[in-house]
Amino acid sequence: MNKYLIKGGTAVFADRCEVCDILTEGNKIVRIAPEIEDAEAETIDAAGLHVFPGLIDMHVHLREPGFEYKEDIASGSAAAVRGGFTQICCMPNTAPVCDNAAVVGYIVARGKEAGMCKVHPIGSITVGEEGKQLSEMGKMKEAGAVAVSDDGRPVSDARMMRLGIEYASDFGLLCLSHCEDKSLVDGGVVNEGYNSTLAGLKGIPRAAEEIMLAREIILAETLHKRVHICHVSTKGGVQLLREAKARGVAVTAETCPHYFSLTDDAIMSYDADTKVNPPLREAEDVAAIKEGLRDGTLDCIVTDHAPHHRDEKLVEYNLAAFGISGIETSFSLSYTNLVLGGVLTLPQLAEKMSAAPARILGLEGGALAEGQPADIMLADLSESYTIDSRAFVSKGKNTPFDGQTVSGRVKCTMVDGSIKFRE
Repeated sequence: MNKYLIKGGTAVFADRCEVCDILTEGNKIVRIAPEIEDAEAETIDAAGLHVFPGLIDMHVHLREPGFEYKEDIASGSAAAVRGGFTQICCMPNTAPVCDNAAVVGYIVARGKEAGMCKVHPIGSITVGEEGKQLSEMGKMKEAGAVAVSDDGRPVSDARMMRLGIEYASDFGLLCLSHCEDKSLVDGGVVNEGYNSTLAGLKGIPRAAEEIMLAREIILAETLHKRVHICHVSTKGGVQLLREAKARGVAVTAETCPHYFSLTDDAIMSYDADTKVNPPLREAEDVAAIKEGLRDGTLDCIVTDHAPHHRDEKLVEYNLAAFGISGIETSFSLSYTNLVLGGVLTLPQLAEKMSAAPARILGLEGGALAEGQPADIMLADLSESYTIDSRAFVSKGKNTPFDGQTVSGRVKCTMVDGSIKFRE
């Protein structure tokens, strides 16, 4: 049985940071105290490091089954532990779509076979993500699904989304909504505004996201059911969520590092690694996303890790695939832009990246406490480094942050009391 003593690190708790020792035995944290001695435990010298609860990413694309040339469960979960993540939840837009118990079971088995982080499948709301017939959610939950979503292909029919929310709740599952009105997107590739005009690229209006977001809020309020909003990117979206929460609507929401780290000025390079859905927005949107994280309107930070083969990005901007490979850079970008940027404290960052995702999806973990799973991440917050996509463990090297200097480097990731990454 693994037994580790993490000595002298600054532990990041929900309400404070404190230098202490943490003892793990088997898959649990068994003791946290100012000083612990245990001759049987392997000592990890954490002096000068910060000890976080293992990060949880509730929105990733692992591409398997069907698109293993972009990423597979083994490479994606290896990249996850390198980024400090101990649990990841993978979206269902695979081939075949994860819309039945067989595919859910396959993903669970492949995650265990990879033996890195915990891999939780998210099933689809509708069969084939076609928006016409509800999937067998109960059977998918029995097989290991932790939520449902038609991410990548939004449920455009409001009646079908209503039925999906009601049916999912019968099985204790949460609907995660990709808010996008495809009729308003209409072939757009970047944010509609000054830069899209200057670049000669067709724009996507903020309304394409906000109209669907408003619909989900209204459905949640009408049905008295929970709904979760994926990858919020606009100022208007944050305001809609803030007002809904003030009314007591059971809505939660996430955003991604690229929405608080970049503006659509980045598209002027015509580098397709800046092409993401929803698109990078303007400075006022970035400011609103940060404020939404600060005041709790936005509950959590996810990566929306979307790896692609280079051939799908090294083409004209209009033809390139949407998405950023982000699981190995998420913590550093979040620490650099939010904590060093004065938006969040370290406990608040841990809340957004660990505790809140666990709470929203009902997952075990997300906190440093005795009796909790020994899912732990150690980081050197004083270390700065330059992001090098060529060094990514992920098959996807598509990042607009290549060459950017950030602070906060993951040094060690422990999953269920076993070290899965150590620099």
